[in-house]
Amino acid sequence: VQLQASGGGVVQAGGSLTLSCAGSGGTFSSYGVGWFRQGSGKEREFVAGINWNGGSTKYADSVQGRFTISRDNAKNTVTLQMNSLKPEDTAVYYCGNGVGRGWPWRVGLVRAWGQGTQVTVSS
Repeated sequence: VQLQASGGGVVQAGGSLTLSCAGSGGTFSSYGVGWFRQGSGKEREFVAGINWNGGSTKYADSVQGRFTISRDNAKNTVTLQMNSLKPEDTAVYYCGNGVGRGWPWRVGLVRAWGQGTQVTVSS
């Protein structure tokens, strides 16, 4: 499976962005998907996850109530809607296809990564 992340950009604090993750070449829709982010000099961290059929989701405490993850298996896409963005959300965002049906909540549970998309939130 191959993943392609898109939708990053520069936005002012309080603004919104929508990230997309498109899967191809494999069984993307049969596995959970997670969004992770990596700030400058920091480790990659879990942001949000969704199980294989979209029936269950999970969010990091830092984004709960502001971000929404969803998926459309007919289109092999997962979307991360990010609202009320803060400067501390600035990072490279990666989508990852998990090793099982549930969401991959840590880096070691991801079997395939997208290339990353930069999100910059200015104050």
